[in-house]
Amino acid sequence: MSKPLILVTNDDGITAPGLRALVRYMNEIGEVVVVAPDSPQSGMGHAITLDTALYSQKMKMGLENGSKMEYSCSGTPADCVKLALQEILDRRPDICISGINHGSNSSINVIYSGTMSAAIEAGIEGIPAIGFSLCDYSWNADFNAAGAAIKKIVLKALANGIPQGVVLNVNIPKLEEKNIKGIKICRQARANWKEKFDKRTNPMGKDYYWLTGEFELLDDGKDTDEWALANGYISIVPTQFDLTAHQSLVQIKKWDLNA
Repeated sequence: MSKPLILVTNDDGITAPGLRALVRYMNEIGEVVVVAPDSPQSGMGHAITLDTALYSQKMKMGLENGSKMEYSCSGTPADCVKLALQEILDRRPDICISGINHGSNSSINVIYSGTMSAAIEAGIEGIPAIGFSLCDYSWNADFNAAGAAIKKIVLKALANGIPQGVVLNVNIPKLEEKNIKGIKICRQARANWKEKFDKRTNPMGKDYYWLTGEFELLDDGKDTDEWALANGYISIVPTQFDLTAHQSLVQIKKWDLNA
């Protein structure tokens, strides 16, 4: 049987160590095509490029490691997936893998994540997709501990399938492999960012701002991604892109808006 075609992308850029590690791992599983941003795109969420041109360039980043093709893209992570599916690939990928993100995308962070938005874009197109993140923001983070688990999860997804309309949000604690206790299927923890702006003035007298903040965990459940990560487990949250609050439909219908 032919190897599965794996589309690899991220939001930290095509040169990011997390993506380079992911390419190595995916080359052990299937035929890899990389389409990733040409520069860091963290926090872009599901933004797409509408008012400027997109550019793509064939790269030689990982060809020595077995990648079929690698392309940089001037756009966002969601742009990368759109471009890959519509223009670059000659057939639909069997799975889309996004990451490995430098830093956590657990809990509310998933809303802002370019890594997860790339996976979600693939999911919208009916392609099984997984976003991987390591809870270490360092550019030189050690991704070796994550390799075995990442390959295991991808192989299980290829063998068993991912439910339609769902992508997997996988977060890996910053631990040595021997200290990772296992993998837990979780719900997204309820949390928020307590944000503030650091206001400064430039040498020309013009004010500017840096967004800062503290993460506030508002959930003490032991079935959440935050609990799993804090207790040494890899978390997997099945994440849907249908944003309908189905449980609220009956309540809102009682407003009788047509009266």
